[in-house]
Amino acid sequence: MKDRFMLWLLGALVALVPTGAPSVLATERPNVLFLAIDDLRNDLGCLGVPHAKTPELDALAASGRLFTHHYVHVPTCGSSRCALLRGRYPDLPAYLGNGAIASTHPQWAASSLPAVFRQHGYQTLSLGKITHYPGGRTGRGWAEGPEELPGVWDRCWVPESPWPTPEAMMHGFANGVARDRGQSPPWEAFDGPDESYPDAWVAADAVRTLGELAQSQEPWFFAVGFFKPHLPFAAPKKWFDIHDPAAIPAPVVTERPADPSGWHGSGEFRRNYGHQGRDPDDDPDYARLMRQAYAASTSYMDAQLGRVVRALEQLGLADNTVVVVWSDHGFLLGEHAIWGKHCLYEHALRAPVIIRHPGMPHPGQASDAIVETVDLFPTLLELCSLPALEGLSGRSLKPQLDDPTVLETKPALAFWTGGRRTIRTDRWRLIVHRRGAAEEAFELFDYQTDPHESQNVADQHPEKVAKLLAILNEAPDPSRPAPKR
Repeated sequence: MKDRFMLWLLGALVALVPTGAPSVLATERPNVLFLAIDDLRNDLGCLGVPHAKTPELDALAASGRLFTHHYVHVPTCGSSRCALLRGRYPDLPAYLGNGAIASTHPQWAASSLPAVFRQHGYQTLSLGKITHYPGGRTGRGWAEGPEELPGVWDRCWVPESPWPTPEAMMHGFANGVARDRGQSPPWEAFDGPDESYPDAWVAADAVRTLGELAQSQEPWFFAVGFFKPHLPFAAPKKWFDIHDPAAIPAPVVTERPADPSGWHGSGEFRRNYGHQGRDPDDDPDYARLMRQAYAASTSYMDAQLGRVVRALEQLGLADNTVVVVWSDHGFLLGEHAIWGKHCLYEHALRAPVIIRHPGMPHPGQASDAIVETVDLFPTLLELCSLPALEGLSGRSLKPQLDDPTVLETKPALAFWTGGRRTIRTDRWRLIVHRRGAAEEAFELFDYQTDPHESQNVADQHPEKVAKLLAILNEAPDPSRPAPKR
C-alpha cells in the first residue's frame, strides 16, 4: 500500500511539471559558471609552457579536464563568440566579422546557448565581455543603443568602474584612462594594485554576484568575461616583474611565409597603437618586451579568475556547478611575422578549454582529443540534463569528460574572410586560399615532423590535400552560402 502511494505521489509530481520543462527537478540541475577569456593562446603552465605563470588556471585544470587541442572557428572576437553562442559553424559571410552577433541575432537568438538555459528555468547573467560588446550594447561607447543579443539574459552588464564606458574599459589603461586610438602604446605597467585595471573590477562584481546567487533557489547560468590578455597588454607592474623577458623564448619561425599564406600586416597591433618608431620584427628588445607584456597580462587575468573560482568554492557552490574556461582564440607573438590573430595558423586558432563538473571521474587528467568550440553547447546541455537541440554542429564532450583517453574522430574546422578555410586533424592542417571564382591554393603542414609550421608540404602530398579538401568541402562555406531552395 505504501509503495503504491509513493508511485501515485511521484506520478502526480511529474504531472505538475509543465510541458517542455526539463525532466530533472530544479534542485538537481547543476549551475553553470562560464569563464570567457579574451585572446588567450595556449601559454599555460598546465600545458607545459615553461615560462607561463598561471597557477589559478593550472589548479582548475588539476581538478577538472583540460583539453589540450581545442580549436575555435573564426580568429576574431565577435565571430568566435557567435559560433560559441549559436553552437554552429559559420555559414554566411556575416558570421565572419566582429558584428556577427549584432547583425544576425534575429535568426538564432531564441535558440542560443543562454536562451535555451533560460527557457528551462535557469537565471542567465552576463558580466564583462561575453558577446563582442562588453555589457551587450552596440551604440556609442558601447554604453547605449540596441542590445547585441536581446532577450536571452536576465542581466547583462559591466561593473561600475573608473572607466567611463564599456569601450574604454575594454581597451583600458590604468585608473580609468581610455585608449587614444593610434597613439596609446600597446602595453603599460602601472605600479599599483590590481584594481588599477579592469579585470579586477570584473572579478569583484562576479564574487558579489555569486554571493547573491548562493541564496537563490533557481539554477543559474553565469557567464563572466575577462578582458586580458587582449591588447593593450596592460597590467600592474608586479605582474611584469614576475616575468623575465629573457626567459620567454622567441618563436622558432619568425619569417613571413611564402605565398600562398595567411600573413597579414598585424593591423590591430600596428594601427590601433603607437609604437614611437619601434617594430618588434627588427627590434629584439621590443619583441621581448611585447612577449613579457602579454605574459604579464595573462598572469594578471589568471589571478582575477582565481578570485572567482575560490569564491564559488567558499560559498559552497562548487559541488553543484559546472565550470567552463574558454578562450575565444589565440594570438601570434611574432610567429610567421604576425603580431595578432586574424589568420588560420595554429597559434591563432588553438586556445584553452577546461571543464569541471560535479562527480567528474579522473579529475586532473588532460584530454588530447581534437575538440571545437561548437562542442561546448551540446556538452553543457548534457551535463545539465537539458534536452538535446537539433541542428548543432558540435558533439558532446561527455565521453572525454568520462574518460580522457577517448579520442574524437572528427577534425576541427575554421574559417576566415576572403574565402579562406582550414581543417585540422591530429597530424595535419590544410589551409585553403581562394584565388578567384574557381582556383584554390593550399598550405599543408605536418605537425608530426614540423610543429612550428615552417614548411608548406602541399606539393609533396597531393593525395593528403585531396582527402582533407573533400572533408572540408562537406562543411558549410560561409563565403559561398548554399542557394535557397
